[in-house]
Amino acid sequence: MARVLTPRAEDFPRWYQDLISKAEMADNGPVRGTMVIRPTGYAIWERMVSDLDARIKATGAENAYFPLFIPESYLKREAEHVEGFSPELAVVTHGGGKKLEEPVVVRPTSETVIGEFMAKWTQSYRDLPLLLNQWANVVRWEMRPRVFLRTSEFLWQEGHTAHADEQDARDYARRILHEVYEDFMVNVLAIPVTVGRKTNRERFAGATSTYTLEAQTGDGKALQMGTSHELGQNFAKAFDISFSAKEGGQQFAWTTSWGVSTRMVGGLIMVHGDDNGLRVPPKLAPIQAYVMVVKDGDGVAEATDRVLAELRAAGVRVQVNDRTDTPFGRRAVDAELKGYPIRIEIGPRDIAEGNVTIARRTDGSKTPVSVDGVTKAVLDALEADQKALYDQAVVARAAKTTDAATLDEAIEVAGSGFARIAWDKVGVDGEAKANQSAVSVRCLVREDGGVPLSQDEPGLIAYLARSY
Repeated sequence: MARVLTPRAEDFPRWYQDLISKAEMADNGPVRGTMVIRPTGYAIWERMVSDLDARIKATGAENAYFPLFIPESYLKREAEHVEGFSPELAVVTHGGGKKLEEPVVVRPTSETVIGEFMAKWTQSYRDLPLLLNQWANVVRWEMRPRVFLRTSEFLWQEGHTAHADEQDARDYARRILHEVYEDFMVNVLAIPVTVGRKTNRERFAGATSTYTLEAQTGDGKALQMGTSHELGQNFAKAFDISFSAKEGGQQFAWTTSWGVSTRMVGGLIMVHGDDNGLRVPPKLAPIQAYVMVVKDGDGVAEATDRVLAELRAAGVRVQVNDRTDTPFGRRAVDAELKGYPIRIEIGPRDIAEGNVTIARRTDGSKTPVSVDGVTKAVLDALEADQKALYDQAVVARAAKTTDAATLDEAIEVAGSGFARIAWDKVGVDGEAKANQSAVSVRCLVREDGGVPLSQDEPGLIAYLARSY
């Protein structure tokens, strides 16, 4: 059979683009840097949205929607914020055939417009905390676009909250970081993430603290999977988000923001994909079991109907492919490319022996199973393969993570993996030197793996890597 994908070891970026195309995940849009997400890719994103939305609501946040267009003056009211985004802004100067009195910015993020309305909705400490979340598209004009990883327009959720005191804001930002994002990435996406604090140089424009979740891709680079930010009182002062305090007097609120995006789909591909295509973790997979009719024959239709009914009754997300007018080999390759965790192959020969064949995408195994035992076999395989994907990713990350003794060694190691080094051996000057070699400090962590409150804490470990 002809090779479908460029091997990962031969050319990882080309393999990534091949997979997205051949697995029908997405296409490039008509405007440079945009993407068309095809049904296969969008079904995965929908599963991410559904799971995360429930987790976010469990923290007390409520969904809302804010405008796509933001007055340019809003961004200018928070100077550091607009400076951080200036190269990426898409600005509209004309509308309805006329020049606008004030240019409007297509939102790169919604801190400013949400800040304006938080100020309107907050008068008393009784109005706090104000916990909002938005599912939306945003635009950041990318100079080096890559589908799912960096596109000029992408889909995401952005949470924005206002609190009566700093500690409450900090606790909430960290709750999102760990209870929502980290738990989802580890237990649903099966991706091990390094959770830490961004350096002052790398933190979000306008934030006082940025917390990050960094995955390692198959070629050893870092991919920022999500962030949670403490914004201090910067945006509250710029937009007058103030309230009557319980003890009397007016105070400015403390705000946070946090988000994940369609970049997670790219991370899923780059962490779990292999030379045969995507491998989707069972908990995430829109189609967990793909029932394939190999060939029509006596008993095949009846067995197929029975398997489908029993799997659906057991809560398995299942789809049938009975297009026997298409060669079975072509359909099997397509199923592998799209990463369906389980294929159940049913044909006359199988039925004659009272069996079906279960093919597992994670390890490539094919096992005959009695028709009576299909449901249990599938449920057991889904559970085992969810764990197997995570364990494999942990092993792969460990193989490409090295403790470095010096900054120069760390920069060299970061060419093909993660470098761990004491932060005090890097520092602000060392970070600038690393950046000159296209290496960045991805995050800082405590020796016990905890997330520091400041980059000035003693004994911190820095993770250095090249990144997407």
